[in-house]
Amino acid sequence: MLMLLGDIFDFWFSYRYLVPRGHVRLLGKLAELTDKGVEIHFFIGNHDMWIFDYLTEEMGAVVHDEPVVMELCGKRVLMGHGDGLGHTDRWFDFVRVFFRSRFCQRLFKMLPSAFTFGIAHRWSDSNKRKHAKRDMLRYLGDEREGIVIYCKQRLEKEHFDYCIFGHRHTPLMRDLGKGCTYVNVGDWLHNRNYAVMGPEGTIELKDYTNR
Repeated sequence: MLMLLGDIFDFWFSYRYLVPRGHVRLLGKLAELTDKGVEIHFFIGNHDMWIFDYLTEEMGAVVHDEPVVMELCGKRVLMGHGDGLGHTDRWFDFVRVFFRSRFCQRLFKMLPSAFTFGIAHRWSDSNKRKHAKRDMLRYLGDEREGIVIYCKQRLEKEHFDYCIFGHRHTPLMRDLGKGCTYVNVGDWLHNRNYAVMGPEGTIELKDYTNR
């Protein structure tokens, strides 16, 4: 089973007849895995929230747009991308709701693809520079990490062995108490990290550059 925790694509919009350039080899590999019987779950991130049903129709991947609870190797796991959780950034909350609205999606679809892709990539590059200046690619502490706030709120009502998320670009394993470990898988852009769950239910963070 392969879990992709969002922002796999820097930008994606599911046009009816157009597949965004630059992703053919990745899409081919994912299709190859599903053809071999590998179950793929794709969690929509804030960069690829407009992927809609493309991966489901093309290769049978299961697409999630919100955190879900899963039983994996005998462990109860809360898993998702992580954007908008904890409500620590009201401006981001507003932008997220607007981008996910049908009005915004229909408006975007009416514009020429050359124009929309240009807008999207400039927006993405601007956000990357802004986050780097603010030193956002580090753990900010339990009281400022929206995903951690969200996980602790969920833990007040139900038990999880692991809370596994992406979004923050910060590879991390942290004890949240109550027998739960928070895992952030990091990213592929800066750290090239990923997480592996063994058959006994233990999780290990790995670095692709040091395999």
